Amino acid sequence: MDIDIDIDQFVERYVAVWNEPDPVARRHAIAELWDADGIETTESARYHGHDALEARIAEAHNDLVRDAGFAFRSAGDATGHHDTITFTTHMVPAVGGGIAWTGRTVLTLGEDGLIRNEYQFTVDLPAEMKANSRATAEDFLRRLSEGDPDRIAELFAEHVDWQLNWPDSGHPAVPWIRPRSTRADVADHFREIAAFHVPEESAGTVSRVLVDGADAIVLGDIRQTVKTTGRPYTAWCALHLTVVDGLITRYAVYEDSLTVAEALADQPVHRRGHGRARDSAPRRALRPGQGRFEYDQ
Repeated sequence: MDIDIDIDQFVERYVAVWNEPDPVARRHAIAELWDADGIETTESARYHGHDALEARIAEAHNDLVRDAGFAFRSAGDATGHHDTITFTTHMVPAVGGGIAWTGRTVLTLGEDGLIRNEYQFTVDLPAEMKANSRATAEDFLRRLSEGDPDRIAELFAEHVDWQLNWPDSGHPAVPWIRPRSTRADVADHFREIAAFHVPEESAGTVSRVLVDGADAIVLGDIRQTVKTTGRPYTAWCALHLTVVDGLITRYAVYEDSLTVAEALADQPVHRRGHGRARDSAPRRALRPGQGRFEYDQ
């Protein structure tokens, strides 16, 4: 039997149930995921039917999410075939930090696409994996899309190695470009960016997140519209994050800085050491962002 569903979307819905604070919304989501006779089996217990599942998930949410301040995140490794899906879930501090728990889940679905059986296994990760750079990078992107500078800054260490592909002195047309070194500086940086752009037209696309140990590389673009000039722009960028103990200690951005400066100045900006401004080049069409960052994957 083959189940025709979007596996990644299904897993995101599953993970969201454990983070859902509203009991009514949680109950509704459970009914849309599990069959009425669905069973969850863990190392220590078995839960049969919607009532038992609701009580189990509510207890986990109250103890771990509401009271202890954790959040559940998909590891982005969902796979499946026929009627079976398997994936990894991490439990991490909502304010940023290392992985506190990891589970591997196996689901079997009925013909209606609802969960008939769930088997959950605790995974004992090596110590070096508990400060998972991918989880932190993806949490950073989520918070960036939410647009709260203080929430973004919570993911950074108290002291940050901050690097941008701009002159050390910054650029007169781009006020937020200047040296930064602390968590408070990080919040100010994103607050200043927001102040100069139209929030409803802020967007971006993430095409790749590449991870090697403590380092995560994010490839994509940033799309903004300048408040004062009304000029939209798209800047291609690469972001290098280094994560230690679940916090970002190094933040290096390599972007199309000339495009940003020209949009803020509303005129061509001459390169230092060159006698003419760069001609504007056609850019490939991008799908709308609706004020948020999106994955192309």
